[in-house]
Amino acid sequence: MQLHISPSLRHVTVLQGKGVRELIQVKVGGKKVSYRMILYSLLFFTFLLRFVFVLSTVDSIDGETRCSSLGKLLGEKNRAKVPEVMYRVLEQPIDKDELQGRTDIPQTLEEFMAEVKDSGFDARTFALKLREMVSLMEERTRTAKIQEYLYRHVASSSIPKQLHCLALRLANEHSTNAAARLQLPSAELVPALVDNSYYHFVLASDNVLAAAVVATSIVHNSLRPHKFVIHIITDRKTYYPMQAWFSLHPLTPAIVEVKALHHFDWFSKGKVPVLEAMEKDQKVRSQFRGGSSAIIANNTDKPKVIAAKLQALSPKYNSMMNHIRIHLPELFPSLNKLVFLDDDIVVQTDLSPLWDIDLNGKVNGAVETCRGEDKYVMSKKLKNYLNFSHPLISQHFNPEECAWAYGMNIFDLEAWRKTNISNTYHQWLEQNLKSDLSLWQLGTLPPGLIAFHGHVQAIDPFWHMLGLGYQENTSYEDAESAGVIHFNGRAKPWLDIAFPQLRPLWAKYVDFSDKFVKSCHIRAA
Repeated sequence: MQLHISPSLRHVTVLQGKGVRELIQVKVGGKKVSYRMILYSLLFFTFLLRFVFVLSTVDSIDGETRCSSLGKLLGEKNRAKVPEVMYRVLEQPIDKDELQGRTDIPQTLEEFMAEVKDSGFDARTFALKLREMVSLMEERTRTAKIQEYLYRHVASSSIPKQLHCLALRLANEHSTNAAARLQLPSAELVPALVDNSYYHFVLASDNVLAAAVVATSIVHNSLRPHKFVIHIITDRKTYYPMQAWFSLHPLTPAIVEVKALHHFDWFSKGKVPVLEAMEKDQKVRSQFRGGSSAIIANNTDKPKVIAAKLQALSPKYNSMMNHIRIHLPELFPSLNKLVFLDDDIVVQTDLSPLWDIDLNGKVNGAVETCRGEDKYVMSKKLKNYLNFSHPLISQHFNPEECAWAYGMNIFDLEAWRKTNISNTYHQWLEQNLKSDLSLWQLGTLPPGLIAFHGHVQAIDPFWHMLGLGYQENTSYEDAESAGVIHFNGRAKPWLDIAFPQLRPLWAKYVDFSDKFVKSCHIRAA
C-alpha cells in the first residue's frame, strides 16, 4: 500500500500495495518518507490547528480584530496581557455570601456560553463571570455533600424498626418458651469455655442479627467446627433476646456462650475504668462541638472532615461493646489466646490457621492500613487519627507510622498480661478528656493505637478486608476472595443505606425464611 500526499498538502491518495508487510512510504515532492515522518507531521499539524483555534477564541473574547490579536499574541510586547488579566481575576478570593440570591449568575455551562456569545465579554468580564459561576456551583456541591453525610449519619445512628422488632419478639419468646431459655452452653460443654486446646472467638454486640451472621459465618466456613468456641458478650437489655436466638438456632457442633457484662465477676467488682471513662465520655459527647447542627454549620471544613466529625458522634463510640475489648485479659483469665471480632464483619474462610501465626512476642495481630491497592482505604497512618499539633502526641509518636485496624484481631492474652496496655489506654482517655478532645476525636481506635503501640504484629491483609461500609469501590469479586470482610463505616449491611452490590456477602448468612426474621419484615434487599 502507498500513501501519496501532494506537495501542497491538498490531496492525499492511497494505493493498494503488494502486501501488508510492505513498508509504508509517502511521496512528497519526489522524495520517499517513512510512516514515522507522516505520524510526526500529522501530530504537528494537529497541534498547529489547536493553537490557531485557541488564539481565535481568545481573540473573540478580547473583542479585537483577528489580525491585531494574532499579532499581539505572536510578537507584540503585551501579547500576554489577556491571559494575565484572567489569571489575576480567577485567583482573587471571593465572598461566597455575595453570591447568595443573585439571579445574574449563569446556572449551567450552556447559559454561560450563551451569555458569552450574546454579550461579547472582554477577558476580565469573562473571568469574573466564570469565577462566580464555578464558586456558586462549588458551594452548592459542598452543601449537597454535607446534607448527604448528615442523612447517612442519622440513618446509621438510629435502630431500624426491623431490628427493634426482632429484639422485642425474641424477648417475648424468652419469657414464654422454655426452649428459648436454655443454658448456653449446656453443662457438659462448660469445661470447653476455658480449654486452651479449642479455638476461642469473642464477639461483643448488642445487635442480635449482626451477631448471628458473624457466628454463623464462622461455623459455616470452619473445617473443624467442633473445636470452635464462640463467646458472645452483650449488655443487660439485649441478653434475653440474644440467649433466645442462639437457644433456638444452635450452631452445633460449635460451642456458643452467651453472657451479659453483669455476669462477669470481674465486671461487678469495685471500680471499672471503662465504665468511668464512658460516663465522662458521654458528658463530653453531649456537648461535643455543639452537636451535629454546629458541625454542619461550619463553613470552613471540607465535607470529608465534617463526615468524620459526624461519625464521631455515633452512639457506637459510646457503646460498652466498643470499649470492652481493652479488658479481655480480665474477662477471660484462663485463656491464652483468642480472636476478637466486631459485629459488622463476615467470615469467609476457616479461621483456625490464625492460631499458627507467630506474633513474635507481640500482643495484637492486626492488619496494617497504610499499604494496599485501595489507596482510599489502605492509606491510614497515625497522623490520620491523632492530633500531631498537640505536644503530647508529637513528643511520643511518629506521624508517618503505619496504623492498623480493629475488627479482626488475634490477641495473645499471656503476653498482654505482662504489659501495661489496659492502664495506658485509660490514662490516655483521661488525658484526651482533660484536653477537651484535642488529642483525637471520639472513638476507640485512637487510644488503641496508643495503648498497643509497640505491641502489634502485622498479619496478611487477606485476613481482614476493610472499608465495605464507607466506600463502594470494592468489587464483589475482590471482597469475596478475602478471608474476613469488614463493613466498617456508616453503610452497615443491615441498614437501607448499605451498598447493594456488597450486601449479598452479608445477607447470604441470614435465613430470611426464619419465622422471627420474616415476621419483622427483614428482607434480603
